[in-house]
Amino acid sequence: MKLPARLADLRGLLQALDWDELYLAVQREAAARLAIVGPVNSGKSTLFNQMMGRRVSPVTAVPGTTQAVLEERFGPFVLVDTPGFGEVGGMDRAEIARRAAEEADVVVLLLDAAAGIRQSDYEVYQSLLATGLPVIVALNKIDLVRRELPAVLEDARRKLGVAPIPVCARSGAGVADRLIPAIVEAHPWIAVALGRALPAYRRQLAERVIRSAATLNGIIAAQPVPGLDVPFLLAGQVRMVLRIAAIHGESLSIRHAKELLTTIAGGVGLRFLAGQLAKILPGPGWVIAGVVTGLGTWAIGEVAALYFETGKRLTPAQLRARYRQMRRLRRPHPTPAASPPAAGGGGGARKPERTDQ
Repeated sequence: MKLPARLADLRGLLQALDWDELYLAVQREAAARLAIVGPVNSGKSTLFNQMMGRRVSPVTAVPGTTQAVLEERFGPFVLVDTPGFGEVGGMDRAEIARRAAEEADVVVLLLDAAAGIRQSDYEVYQSLLATGLPVIVALNKIDLVRRELPAVLEDARRKLGVAPIPVCARSGAGVADRLIPAIVEAHPWIAVALGRALPAYRRQLAERVIRSAATLNGIIAAQPVPGLDVPFLLAGQVRMVLRIAAIHGESLSIRHAKELLTTIAGGVGLRFLAGQLAKILPGPGWVIAGVVTGLGTWAIGEVAALYFETGKRLTPAQLRARYRQMRRLRRPHPTPAASPPAAGGGGGARKPERTDQ
C-alpha cells in the first residue's frame, strides 16, 4: 500500500477510537460503488458479467447495446455498467454515464486493445480524472492482439500517460490477479464492498484487509512508550474483524467483534503483553514489539477469515487451536514496514476459482 493511503488509514484509526464511528465507517465502506466506463463495444458488459460470475448485463456485437445505466444491487453495494461514450445519437446517455461515474468511489475505464487508443479515449480519460476520483485504466481484448501486446501497451501508455492493465474480460485473464488488486490499491476499503458482492473474490480481498491491518498495527506497536499504543492496536484489530465479517456478508456489532477477538486470542492484556514487554529494551525492543504485534494481528485475521468462510461453525476450542497453530508457523518475520505473508505462502494474490452465483 502506498504511503498516502497508509497515513489516511492511520488517521481513520485515530477516529475509530470512537466505537460507534468505527462501526459506521465499516458500514460506509460496504456501500462503496464501482463504475465501469468505456467507449462503445469495449467489453464493459462482458467484464461486468465476468466479475459477477453470471450474465447480468446484455452482451452483443452491436455497439451501444446497453440502453441505460444498469445497476445490480447486492446489499448496499452497487456495481454500475454504463452505456458507451461517443455513440451516434447517444450524447444524452453518455452524460448519464458520466454522472453515474461521478457518483462512484472508483472508476474503471475499459478500452479496446484491438481498436487502439483514440483521441476520444484520451478525452474521456481526462474528463474522468477531472472528477477527482481514482481511475483505473484497463485494456481489454488482449487475446486479439497477443503478438503485438507489448507494442499496444506501450502505445497506450504513451498516449494516456499511464500504464493500462491488460485484461481479457471474456476469459477472465488479468481480472483477479491484476485488475481487482489495482482497484483495491486505488481505494483500499472498497475491498469490503467488492468482497460482499463478489463471493469468488472474498479470500483474496480478506487477505488484503488482514495484511493491511497487520502492517498498520506493527507500525503502531513500534512506538517506544509501553501501553500508549494499546487502544489503537485494539481498534485496529476490531476494525479488521468487522471488515472481514462484512466481506462475508455478516454484520457484527462492536461487542461481538471484541468477543470473537477474545475467543480467538485471549483478552487485551494477553494479546499485547509480549509486545509491551519487548519495549523495555530500547531500540531493538521496539522493532521486536512491532514484529510480534503485527504477526499476532495477522494470525487473528487468518483465523477470523476461516471462521466466516466455514459458516461460523468452528468452536471456541478450534479457534484457539488454529490461532496457536498460525502463531507457530515458521514464516519470514515481518517488520513494521512490511506486512506478514498471506496464508498459503507466496506474495501474490491467489486467483479464485470461478463459482456460479
